[in-house]
Amino acid sequence: MQIGVNVPNFAPGTDPELLRRWAQTIEGLGFDLLMVSDHIAVTPDVAERYPAPFYEPFTTLSWLAGVTSRVRLGTTVVVVPYRHPLLTARMAANLNRLSGGRFVLGAGVGWARQEFEALGVPFGRRGALTDEYLRAMRDAWRDTGDYDTAPIPIWVGGNSDAAVRRAVSLGDAWHSLRGTPGWLAEGAGRLKAVAGELGRPVPAFAPRIQLRESAEPVTSPDRPAGVGTIDQIIADLDRLRLLGAETVLLDSFDGDLTEIGRPERAWRTLAAVAAYHHSQEHR
Repeated sequence: MQIGVNVPNFAPGTDPELLRRWAQTIEGLGFDLLMVSDHIAVTPDVAERYPAPFYEPFTTLSWLAGVTSRVRLGTTVVVVPYRHPLLTARMAANLNRLSGGRFVLGAGVGWARQEFEALGVPFGRRGALTDEYLRAMRDAWRDTGDYDTAPIPIWVGGNSDAAVRRAVSLGDAWHSLRGTPGWLAEGAGRLKAVAGELGRPVPAFAPRIQLRESAEPVTSPDRPAGVGTIDQIIADLDRLRLLGAETVLLDSFDGDLTEIGRPERAWRTLAAVAAYHHSQEHR
């Protein structure tokens, strides 16, 4: 199982230097993947959660590709209906080539109604547009011979039944977004059941979970995976490994914007996770 890290690419305190430090810290600790999120128009509904500045993912990852050499780079998740599918396909292909084949396209339908309105995209058709655009992107990669696009994996994000079906039908992995350990176990079973129902191969399971270390154990029955003592966090990762997760993405942002400019606490927890992960690799 590989482990990645979601890097905050938004809010006051985020700037190119901080993004560079995040990338080089993640690569230096030996993690396998770095991902960033996506918004274009920081409308009030977006700004309430993720205020400006918001660094656009494709341009940001292209720059980070130049300051890293090994770590994979991806989106968690690009909002597919926001961009023409041929533009997304070309940007993804370019980024994959420029990074030496390191790109992962995490894709989702989006949620910010005001942002859809600002971009002139019908909010009510976002699911259908996502399906249409993902098919168009795969067709573009297949029909364009000037880029080696076959290795670009599509991780379909979202927690709904529609997202699971989309992952089985159109994706290479299901990228669930947070949840309790029990919910994640149920989701892994749901993924296999839907694949059987549709008569398709089971896509990879690549969940994104929270990462928040506490001094004392978190005993609440609704404790999210990745929240608690370092022993609890490691136990959650071990459970996901047993569930067959191919990659787990750790997300240290918990809504506290004051932490954006002070990532050292998150880096200490990541260092502890990395040390355990590497010890398991060498067993």
